[in-house]
Amino acid sequence: MSVQERKQRERADRERLIVATARELAEQQGWDAVTTRRLAERIEYSQPVLYSHFKGKREIIGAVALEGAAEMAAAVRAATAGATSGATSATSGADGPRARVAALARAYLDFAERNPAVYDAMFQLDGGLAFAREDTPEPLKDAFAALLETLGEAAGDGVAPGLFTETFWAALHGLATLTRAGRLPREYAEVRVELLVDRLAVV
Repeated sequence: MSVQERKQRERADRERLIVATARELAEQQGWDAVTTRRLAERIEYSQPVLYSHFKGKREIIGAVALEGAAEMAAAVRAATAGATSGATSATSGADGPRARVAALARAYLDFAERNPAVYDAMFQLDGGLAFAREDTPEPLKDAFAALLETLGEAAGDGVAPGLFTETFWAALHGLATLTRAGRLPREYAEVRVELLVDRLAVV
């Protein structure tokens, strides 16, 4: 390995450590607790070293958001694939797509509940990331694609799959944030998923 390659690897390792540490601190104490000073102390690097990777907290939030988007896409795809493989021969044609949509909804809400700080980085905080634009980062595009792959088939005749996916996603986001804020009782979470799938998904 050349000196240049070793330096690049060390730089990538430091960057992963910064992001992982920020994420851990945010999940434990909230994003207000994440400062460049505290991060520098935790990772045992100077603040100038940290600033050589990220301009500031905004860019760190963005990096956590991109990591979270990749994880959410993987979780959604795994859940919908599991719903497909779990279908029996007795399952009707309508039940297969419906099972996938319900699995997607549960996976999304589960991800949001298990990773509140990451979810905030993705959708609540300013991470300097562009959404729904040509320059949107690939992990964000892929997270939306993971939703579209299943929800597109549930849009119904005459409804643009992308528009339906945006609407269904908005409903899931509302359920996630309102439940977390204590505005919606958690004991009815599954009922809400069933209601959302029954009323919106044409499958």
